[in-house]
Amino acid sequence: MYKRGLFKFGHRVKAGFLCWFVLGFQLQLLKAQDFTKYVNPLIGTAISTTESAIRHSQDGSELRGQTFPAVGVPHGMTSWTAQTRASERKCVAPYYYEDKKIQGFRGSHWLSGSCTQDYGSFTMMPIAGKLETDAEKRASSYTHSSEQARPYSYRVTLEDDNIQTAMTGLSHSAMFSFRFAKEEDAWICIEPNSDQGEGFIQIDASKNEISGYNPVHRIYQGQGKSAGFSGYFVLAFDRSFESYGTWNGADLKHQSVNEKGSGRPVGAFVKLPLNKEKLLRVKVGCSFSSMEQARKNLAAEIEGWDFQALEQKVAAQWNAELAKIKVEGAEKDKVNFYTALYHTKLLPREVSDVDGSYNAFAAGGKLLQAKGFKYYDDYSLWDTYRALHPLQLLMEPSRSEDMVTSLLKKAEQGGWLPVFPCWNSYTSAMIGDHAIAMIADAMVKGIVRKDREKLYQVMRKNAFQVNDDSLSYKDGRGRRALSSYLKYGFIPLEDGVADAFHTNEQVSRTLEYAYDDYVLARVAKLLGKTRDYHLLIRRSQNYRHVFDTATGYVRGRYLDGKWITPFEPFAIRSGFITEGSAFQYSWYVPHDVPGLIELMGGSRRFVKQLDLLFDQRHYWHGNEPGHHSAYLYAFAGMPWKTQLRVRNIIREEYHTGPGGLSGNEDAGQMSAWLAFGMMGFYPVCPGTPDYMIGTPSFRKVTLSLGRGKTFTITAPGLSASDFYIQKAMLNGRTMNRSQLSHQEIQGGGRLVLFMGKVPNPEWGNQVLPKK
Repeated sequence: MYKRGLFKFGHRVKAGFLCWFVLGFQLQLLKAQDFTKYVNPLIGTAISTTESAIRHSQDGSELRGQTFPAVGVPHGMTSWTAQTRASERKCVAPYYYEDKKIQGFRGSHWLSGSCTQDYGSFTMMPIAGKLETDAEKRASSYTHSSEQARPYSYRVTLEDDNIQTAMTGLSHSAMFSFRFAKEEDAWICIEPNSDQGEGFIQIDASKNEISGYNPVHRIYQGQGKSAGFSGYFVLAFDRSFESYGTWNGADLKHQSVNEKGSGRPVGAFVKLPLNKEKLLRVKVGCSFSSMEQARKNLAAEIEGWDFQALEQKVAAQWNAELAKIKVEGAEKDKVNFYTALYHTKLLPREVSDVDGSYNAFAAGGKLLQAKGFKYYDDYSLWDTYRALHPLQLLMEPSRSEDMVTSLLKKAEQGGWLPVFPCWNSYTSAMIGDHAIAMIADAMVKGIVRKDREKLYQVMRKNAFQVNDDSLSYKDGRGRRALSSYLKYGFIPLEDGVADAFHTNEQVSRTLEYAYDDYVLARVAKLLGKTRDYHLLIRRSQNYRHVFDTATGYVRGRYLDGKWITPFEPFAIRSGFITEGSAFQYSWYVPHDVPGLIELMGGSRRFVKQLDLLFDQRHYWHGNEPGHHSAYLYAFAGMPWKTQLRVRNIIREEYHTGPGGLSGNEDAGQMSAWLAFGMMGFYPVCPGTPDYMIGTPSFRKVTLSLGRGKTFTITAPGLSASDFYIQKAMLNGRTMNRSQLSHQEIQGGGRLVLFMGKVPNPEWGNQVLPKK
């Protein structure tokens, strides 16, 4: 477990390393409220220790949070991290807690918590004495006792050469400090992390500069193809080079000034003179546009060589973001909460340059200008539409509007609204069509008011138009298996959904398309498109076509209407289900829970089945489709059971150690669930303006909403055993319902939840009606 202090995370820091703490920086943090002291970026970097992850995970990556100790600013282009594994391969994060050696320090574009890929990255490593360029051979031992990970900086001692390292960074730039202990040659190696061996690097000794690029390649649809752009980097050193050179594979080339990969790894090295303090500093700029743009980004973001000032600047940005939600409660709970908020503020990432330049979407490197907005990418939408984007809409409406604008630009530039846009490309990763859900949520909640007709038309195209261009479709454009869905009202087992990373999974696709149709219907109604509204509302009932009322579960179905046999609803995996069981997916009707209650045989049967899900440990929190399930009791008039289940999930599935996440963190979704859960409410159906009330983990939560508005939740009587709501008051009036609207929160006010040790079955006990 990790205890938090202002200056250290749990383990004792070596005395020799204390010189890196600048007293002035400490005093400045003491003057203001420091929320970053509650953030532990190492949570989720180790194998999960939770029961459900062990029970339900089927491969090694599913057992991990897949996070990394990312340094930078919220939603920055590049995250700066220690590297323990050299590859950009799929499902390999840059850093794992159990690894014993550090290979360098990476400028990374890893999707935090994912099983995707890093891309366009580069790595730098200081070495004392003998030069070694191979990542594994040059790697140095380190201990977690010398490791200090914060959102705004990372420090560690490289034990083998006794080099004390520190880094801090902004969106497009960073600064590194390396303090050498030995009177030996001081080297720094730099390499573009191209697994294809296509990197480029060059040295300009007259400018004390090294620059290069790493071409980006696609995975999923378009596997192996160029993404049409590269990760560019420029390093500026604080002194002249004593000597320099490059490498190509195992061949070292002293005094060589450039190297282009042709199937082998390449890199550059420099030897630097040490001053009396034996301290070296390096600044880095990065871009997805060009090396010149990386140089401009560096000049725009970092002036001079004052590491402390830069560290303070980055820390201030994090504190400003985290301070938007203030909580009062146990210190351990604050660690879980603010670490979760940190994880929700990494993605999507800004990919436009400081001057607004960005690569057109799926357009092979054509540069455009973002005017009046920042251009974002890396949307893990199958995961993040559920809670991450609703949290951002609530707390960061302006940034969320830019994210919606970015999706519109992608649709306009590529011809189709992307389903899961990453590395500025179509992917068709996962299932569903949840860019529609994210955009619709923003529109229904009144966050996005411009370009509404344009947004509707790109969403409508995905929902109604089959992409008959086979090459375009294979490249990831258009909704998967839409032809079957439109023709039959469900996706039959005969349709194997060939052109997708996730083939088959017909039942899960049907369920998720029905939900997407519902939220698009809400937008159609908002814009007065009556015909589309009625058609989409009818389509939103397609979930009924894959629900077998005889068994009480969703089930694979053939064209002739027959159900798949044999059928085991509790099987951990089924081919017609996405990453889970039929039982787990039987709850995926977030837009029509009253209809689902009816199909299951009424409220009593519905609640009994929910109890079975949780009591028999069929619930898997480590994967997203069931994240709303605990809140469904309230629809059946039993919100006290929601309070029990949510409290248990928070206790069992989240811990403050490195293995404290129950499976892949998935670009912030696991953390967004926790943030909402600990505040005491959750968006069961994004695309509607409603939240379901759960149970708070804090005595007081204050949301700063801008425009001078705050919304406060207080919980008199709350304790570890007193977590059941006895009664509630909203703005001084008695409230006997388990729902809260977006408008009620945004308008500011105060919700008081009076807590007790035993359930109050009379509070919020009305069965919620069908909408």
